[in-house]
Amino acid sequence: MTKHVAVLMGGWSNEREVSLSSGRECAAALGRAGYRVTEVDVGRDLANVLLALKPDVAFNALHGPFGESGMVQGVLELLQIPYTHSGVLASALAMDKHQAKIVLKAAGIPVTDHVVAGRDEVARAHVMAPPYVIKPIAEGSSFGVFIVKAGTSHPPQEILREDWNCGERVMVERYIPGRELTCAVMGDVALPVTEIVTDLGFYNYEAKYATGGSRHIVPAEIKPKIYDKVQKLSLAAHAALGCRGVTRTDFRYNDAAGEDGELVCLEINTQPGMTPTSLVPEQAAHVGHGFEDLVSWMVEDASCNR
Repeated sequence: MTKHVAVLMGGWSNEREVSLSSGRECAAALGRAGYRVTEVDVGRDLANVLLALKPDVAFNALHGPFGESGMVQGVLELLQIPYTHSGVLASALAMDKHQAKIVLKAAGIPVTDHVVAGRDEVARAHVMAPPYVIKPIAEGSSFGVFIVKAGTSHPPQEILREDWNCGERVMVERYIPGRELTCAVMGDVALPVTEIVTDLGFYNYEAKYATGGSRHIVPAEIKPKIYDKVQKLSLAAHAALGCRGVTRTDFRYNDAAGEDGELVCLEINTQPGMTPTSLVPEQAAHVGHGFEDLVSWMVEDASCNR
């Protein structure tokens, strides 16, 4: 019998448009792979929609709060609908960058020094010596991220804007110069490492999603032992948070810091983007998993109690 897959997309986070793009790509690929697919633009009536649809699997293509914070995972657990990606606890932990860092550090994974403070305090005076990065505790796609360069006299006042919708408490972390590396995990296998190169200052929203916003070098052209270390740390981060399915872990690598440089884990993403410019499909393709194979694997891997 053909599996009926409900592809959950959209929602109401800042990443709605990215999620719609991811969801449509995944839905189309699943249709080509032979599944019966229903696209669901998620609203707060999701439970009722799914009770009416009765899908065999929910493919979670949501991004941002609610979709990857453990909330929708809890709804799917209550409804006993098998779903893709990580479960309630791992999703909640990974979405909260502060809590995730505590767990990652305890597992021996190198992370940046950071403090958590209210945005009023962060805007009033430097809470750590520049250079540093300000980022929301629970957002993705680089929403609300500011880089404060060395020698800057005052923190960015944009964080006090009235239309700010990224939470009242933010994380300030030491800025790591150097190269942007990322590595996905598929089940219990680390995929190839990618280096991300952009001329836009850092890997921001435009660099992530605009055509030509960044270049992805797969496999990354780094020392073999650093390449291996990135893969091992990605697997360790995936395991430390109790993740399932597909994740992607992001790193900064300062190759000018000593003989082997400084490699630091920035965060783990339990709902990586699946758009045409996304990193995970590229990494999977490099080891022979086409896009249809990748999303099919994710559906067949789906379960409850994740």
